[in-house]
Amino acid sequence: MCDTQDRVTFDARDEYQRRPIAEKIIRLLKSEVKISPLVIDGHWGAGKTEFCCKLIHLIEDGEADLQPIYVDAFKADHADEPLMTLMAAVLNAFPEDKEKKDLIEKALPVLRFGIKTALKAGTSWLLKQDAADIAEDFTTEIKKAGDEAINHAVESLLTDHVAVEKSIVALQQALQALAEAKPIVIFIDELDRCRPDFAINMLENIKHIFDVEGVQFVLVTNSEQLRSSINHCYGNGLDAQRYLDKFVKFSLVLSDTHKPNGYDAVLASVTHLKTLISKSKLLKDTGLNQKNFSDFFISLISANQLSLREVETLILYLEIYQSLTEQEGLANNVPFGFRVLRILGVFLYGFKPDLTEKITLNKINVTDIANVLGKTEPFRSWDDDDPDPADVIVAMAGVEDSSANTNFSFSEEEKQRWREFLSQRFGVGSPRHTTNLFKILIEAIEILKLKG
Repeated sequence: MCDTQDRVTFDARDEYQRRPIAEKIIRLLKSEVKISPLVIDGHWGAGKTEFCCKLIHLIEDGEADLQPIYVDAFKADHADEPLMTLMAAVLNAFPEDKEKKDLIEKALPVLRFGIKTALKAGTSWLLKQDAADIAEDFTTEIKKAGDEAINHAVESLLTDHVAVEKSIVALQQALQALAEAKPIVIFIDELDRCRPDFAINMLENIKHIFDVEGVQFVLVTNSEQLRSSINHCYGNGLDAQRYLDKFVKFSLVLSDTHKPNGYDAVLASVTHLKTLISKSKLLKDTGLNQKNFSDFFISLISANQLSLREVETLILYLEIYQSLTEQEGLANNVPFGFRVLRILGVFLYGFKPDLTEKITLNKINVTDIANVLGKTEPFRSWDDDDPDPADVIVAMAGVEDSSANTNFSFSEEEKQRWREFLSQRFGVGSPRHTTNLFKILIEAIEILKLKG
């Protein structure tokens, strides 16, 4: 992701105004404050990896006097050796010289011990699988071995332990020498996507082996998932946050919002959606970036807390729908109300399979629709303002749903007012009859099922 090919930088784009955050991180990394390991936290799909790469490139392009190193932990967890992964990343970042050769020499004994220990653990695991079959033979052999064999085993373990402790100290000294000219900052990305045991071993290696002057770590992860990994390894009885605190000095959470005008906070996912629409060959001429559609997308994204990645999925589904309808389903000449309802149908298909099933079985109700759009009560403030598209859709569902609870039920007078509004302002139905909301949603869903 952070290779020079397709190199992403803040200069190229910074829609979410995150460069100032990156600059402050660099300032902290250069300071005397001991902030390593630093965690950059965020939900899945919040743009953590892209921010990490932009931060690395900002360091490389600036005069920060730091040597950034990127590690994709998720790609490496198949190797099952976090120490090997970290050492390989460090060695790859430096040219061949005396310090690098010295580091390799000092690293080999530690790596050998790690592999040896892993092999022993693997053998132990295999033995456990047939424990019932070999228990009797094992007991007999232990009795034969006697105290002398046991003492020899303990002595061997102690010798190995002392040797590896010396090797770790030598490795740390070699690392420190390598980092003297240019302090090293190792960025560990995707730690939350690793196997739980690999993620925990990575943290423990960082703490016990790489706690070296001149070497800092930035962990790019979802802390909630990392805590789940800790509990997976050690059980739910362990306080995962307290355990994690042993490995982390400072944490920051990537904000979900930014302030384009300097005052009003806007969801980064909303900005991302607008950017994707403007770049999409299938959607850029549909008018979906106009304010009335933007208001609806804001309701949809806010109520469902869509991440940047999930917004990309929504755009993909809208493009698929538009392609399957020969670019007519969301075209400019389609009445506004129909397009909004089709967008909702596409969203439900992609993100709410349970509600999609309820719609097709005619079991959905107004409360389900209201929850998806983040509405807790119907719009009734006609004298103060106009309803937004989400209010209108909830009203459509309420007018049609005979089982609506008291919160979303309407008097006959209110129903008539809504029918007139839907016809005149929303482009749906007529003053006497409301177009069936659920029928439009089903049609959009059927198209994505390749049935329409």
